[in-house]
Amino acid sequence: METQFNNSTNVEDSTSARLTQNPCYVQCGDNLELLKSQPNESVNMIYCDILYGTGRNFGDYQDLKPIRSEIESHYLPRLIEMKRVLKQNGSIYLQMDYRINHWMRILMDDVFGYDNFVNEIIWCYTMPNNNKRRFNAKHDNIFLYSKSKDYIFNWQSVLTDYSESSKERGRYGSNSMMGKADSPLSKNGGKIMEDWMVIHTLKGNSKEYAKYPTQKPKELIRRFVLASTNEGDVVADYYSGSGTTAKVCQELNRKFIGCDLNPKAIEITKARLNGGQ
Repeated sequence: METQFNNSTNVEDSTSARLTQNPCYVQCGDNLELLKSQPNESVNMIYCDILYGTGRNFGDYQDLKPIRSEIESHYLPRLIEMKRVLKQNGSIYLQMDYRINHWMRILMDDVFGYDNFVNEIIWCYTMPNNNKRRFNAKHDNIFLYSKSKDYIFNWQSVLTDYSESSKERGRYGSNSMMGKADSPLSKNGGKIMEDWMVIHTLKGNSKEYAKYPTQKPKELIRRFVLASTNEGDVVADYYSGSGTTAKVCQELNRKFIGCDLNPKAIEITKARLNGGQ
């Protein structure tokens, strides 16, 4: 799939026009400008691994400071635009960690509505840590909200196998009146994944690793895309970073639109979409 890249600041063309030219559109620039250029209800799903508010300078980009006013002033106008461009049956996944998740939950409740909160998904991982003053913080929070109650959720796409002990309990479950009876588990092929997911971070020797410091594994994002979209749908990532969301969409036959302020991120995305992992 040949991919289009745009380094200009001209964002007057619409989502449909961009994706007519190419099913994967990535732009280097301000995500708020891109969002404002998009028509209402033009995106089926949004996934963003947002700025975590670490205050760090990563060399290629400067993160936000963990100050509530700074977080709110950055994210509120973008959340309002994200809701506008999302289709009525669409969903939004925002990934972050403990530094700003409490503020982001309030903002998302305000913009999308408390009743449209669907899940808080926990991505668990392990990494070395020498901090001896607290438990190691080794998980991210991913807030899933819908735009309406009529949202896509392809539960058959996110089934996982039962454990052996669960299989045994399910087949010969205890019944208070009749004792143990043969009661086979659901024939759906497994159970729906829990809202906590253990997926390894990418190692330096991984074929998937694109040498981007905050790169997320494809397996994590793949689950969200499968659950909340169908083939041919449009997925957006306004903090596209290493291009993992774009790569997953390419592999799953979804259209993609995204951007990042970091030119290096766009170059890495280009390489991944044109034959990389």
